[in-house]
Amino acid sequence: MEAWEQISRQRVKYIVDSYQLYGSDDEYFDEYLEDLLQAYAPPQIELALVEILIDSWRIMPLVRGVAFLERSHDLLKSWENTLITPNISATHFRLITGLDPTPIFGIGISQKIKSPAINCRLKP
Repeated sequence: MEAWEQISRQRVKYIVDSYQLYGSDDEYFDEYLEDLLQAYAPPQIELALVEILIDSWRIMPLVRGVAFLERSHDLLKSWENTLITPNISATHFRLITGLDPTPIFGIGISQKIKSPAINCRLKP
């Protein structure tokens, strides 16, 4: 497995761990997540996890475990053969996950965030 593939998988697992999405279904959850990682691009999985997480915040208690992955999988299936239109912004993705949104939203967000910092350092 190449470095970028490992990093992509780590990002997905970071979201899962951060919000303890595995619930009490550890073994089945890991198998299901691995199946999703084999079938879909990790950035798509990241976006699906976050969108379902946001949707799940309206439900008490928070949906976790295999049920959470099933909802994420349903969203991933709905995106097949269509243009994905995220329901969240790159900034919200960053705030919720703490991860760089570039793999999901493209390079525009990084350029906007980095440019002011570079300009500030160049001023005397």
